[in-house]
Amino acid sequence: MSKQEIKKLIESKVDEDGMVGIGIKGVSLFRVSNSVRCAPAVYEPCIVAIVSGSKEAILDAQHYIYDEQQYLCCSMTMPVEAGTPNASPDNPLLGVMVSLDTKVMTELAIEMASGAGSSQKLRTQMPKHRSISQGLTLSSWDEGFTDALYRLLQLAESSADSSVLGDGRLRELYYAIMKGGAGESARRAFGVGNEIARSIEYLSSRLDEGVTIEDMALQVGMSRAALHRKFKEATSMSPIQFVKAMRLNTAAMKIAGGVNVNVAAQEVGYVSSSQFSREFKRMYGQSPKEWRNIKSH
Repeated sequence: MSKQEIKKLIESKVDEDGMVGIGIKGVSLFRVSNSVRCAPAVYEPCIVAIVSGSKEAILDAQHYIYDEQQYLCCSMTMPVEAGTPNASPDNPLLGVMVSLDTKVMTELAIEMASGAGSSQKLRTQMPKHRSISQGLTLSSWDEGFTDALYRLLQLAESSADSSVLGDGRLRELYYAIMKGGAGESARRAFGVGNEIARSIEYLSSRLDEGVTIEDMALQVGMSRAALHRKFKEATSMSPIQFVKAMRLNTAAMKIAGGVNVNVAAQEVGYVSSSQFSREFKRMYGQSPKEWRNIKSH
């Protein structure tokens, strides 16, 4: 099944800028026809597949541009900067975002790991991919992924089909991801030994509580030193850098959405507004108030 068929399907459903659901939980089509500079964001576990145009992601000051040649797999919650610098009315960005259900992905990872000889077989089958970190991977579209994605999006034609077949088609897509170029990072995040993903999930649900690195290590039964080492491998950032990026990115998103600067700071665990302003400016080159004023125009 060619990507061209997927592109036609998306074009038939999205005729203006924005995101459109297709009646299946976690599946959205999107279109962007204006250049958007990279801005702070927090990616939840998902895949982003582009059929026209390109997107940019920045992680730990490294820039990554991906288009219809590779899809992005985010297998754990990650603080990034994202944008569409090359989008234009003549060359709009078109694609699909699919959230990854943690429960289903974990079930698949465990089932695949328990299959006789499955780990070695999957390693030899994996196509080439570009690993940004264990949490973010750019993977080539293989036949299994392309076919599974098209079968999923076809359900947009019928609400009855979506209701009856949606969960099964999603599981089929997840399985294709697990078998593809992003499979190794996905299995690490969702399978046995997923301590880093679990520590990030713990942090993400408690940003306002001032969670410490010791709290995160204790939650997953690791020493601080072990957490630091594995965290760096999985995210390319130290735990301290990651926690700061999660808090500041989340605050930046809140401020851009109209939340008061001091309230945003408190909601991501900052007690001192001066410390928040100082770290925010160091991260983004603008004070929180300057950021708010730019985003409000």
